[in-house]
Amino acid sequence: MISKEVLVHRLAVGNLSFTSSLAEQALWSDTLRSIMMNQLERHILVQVEANSAPGRPIQVIQDKVDMTRAMIRSINRAVERKQISRHVLHRLLRTLFANVILKQEEEKLQLARESFATRHDGQAPPATMVISPTKACNLHCIGCYASSGMGTNERLEWNVFDRIITEAKTLWGLRFFTISGGEPLAYRSDGKDLLDMVAKKDDCFFLMYTNGTLIDERMAERMAEVGNLIPAISVEGFESLTDERRGIGVFQRILAAMANLRRAGVPFGISLTGTRYNAEEILSDDFIDFFFDEQQAIFGWLFQYMPIGRSYTLELLVTPEQRLWMWRRTWQIIRERHIMLADFWNCGTVSDGCIAASRGSGYLYIDWNGKVMPCVFVPYSPANIQEIYRAGGTLDNIYDLPYFQAIRQWQWDYGLGKERPEDHGNWLISCSLRDHYGVGRELIDRYHPEPEDEAAADALQDGNYYEGMMDYDEALNKLFDPVWKQEYLRDSDKKVQLSRE
Repeated sequence: MISKEVLVHRLAVGNLSFTSSLAEQALWSDTLRSIMMNQLERHILVQVEANSAPGRPIQVIQDKVDMTRAMIRSINRAVERKQISRHVLHRLLRTLFANVILKQEEEKLQLARESFATRHDGQAPPATMVISPTKACNLHCIGCYASSGMGTNERLEWNVFDRIITEAKTLWGLRFFTISGGEPLAYRSDGKDLLDMVAKKDDCFFLMYTNGTLIDERMAERMAEVGNLIPAISVEGFESLTDERRGIGVFQRILAAMANLRRAGVPFGISLTGTRYNAEEILSDDFIDFFFDEQQAIFGWLFQYMPIGRSYTLELLVTPEQRLWMWRRTWQIIRERHIMLADFWNCGTVSDGCIAASRGSGYLYIDWNGKVMPCVFVPYSPANIQEIYRAGGTLDNIYDLPYFQAIRQWQWDYGLGKERPEDHGNWLISCSLRDHYGVGRELIDRYHPEPEDEAAADALQDGNYYEGMMDYDEALNKLFDPVWKQEYLRDSDKKVQLSRE
């Protein structure tokens, strides 16, 4: 057993490899874990502050620090509760922490990123990509963004799925992948499923969005065996609201899945879709207590309903007033309870605004037919990866697509390229389609990306949709611009608070 003195010394001089048995030994020791986690938190938060681009509003940096602290403490709680098996913890340290968060990466991945910068005028590659390998799903949820359901054969063939991940590693230096759907656990190709792919790519880490209903005891055991996949299980609120959207009995099946994961030692999170009808419930104390304390979810992703996909409607959008309340409430949970609960829109300051279109530290999206899109919630595709492959190209061809370039230029002009806080666009409303529909629509009309499905095509022809989105964004701007100026552009001389009890 390592002594406290040696551990503290190695942490202090930055000589602790988080792939080492030393770190794992410390995490499993009740005595040493708190020392290690305190030092680790301080080390990472100092890095977050130091690596923030010059000219960022101080509160933007504070948001990054507070979210990172919540992530670290959420993981620490899971270790304290002994809900992560030793094997899964080893994989977490080896891939997610060492390679993705602390950048203690293999030389070949560093070289891949440097090569990417050389090929693309000094730009950094995206940090991840979202892949939906299948449109198939065992549920038929109301308003599904992907219009998924049973009885479809739309999927990426195994060799294409494999090649995308391989090229993302070798050409872009990616090690972290997000898997969505459809229902990812319904994927089948060449007699293999998603867990077979995860096992094959054992030097990568995967986050999977799932409805959870296919996670029986054996599936949970398989997840524990591979150790490099964490599920985020979709819930809409408590039982009534979840079953209303997802089907009778789904809530209880979700709880059974969570029990299976706890027994197997697999950490998991929850994925929430906020609408005007459930926003207050999913951010209530009772809900947070139930899922983060009783069910032991480690993290939560909150996606405000986007009017895309099956039976899209503006009626489900959270109101501008609800969104402002959600912004305040989400950050209250993050800062006071140190729970990693990230709102894809309202936490835009953490990511320096919109992350779509392969932006450095951002992502792109590839669906079951190979359609490449800037974002899961921007269902318009300028290219198909399968057609690129047939033409002799690679994943690298995606980055230079004019539609993607235009989105990245807007991101740069809006905030990324600003050198003074007062010149920044408002990163509380930074989505090029949701919050600035006029911008997103102008780019679609200029570059004519192909709609992902019939619903996406219909939205472009729907005059009421256009007017409704424009009116919604005007209301958002009126409500959020004063908040941005008051909360983020005032007190520019204040200091970032690294220590928070």
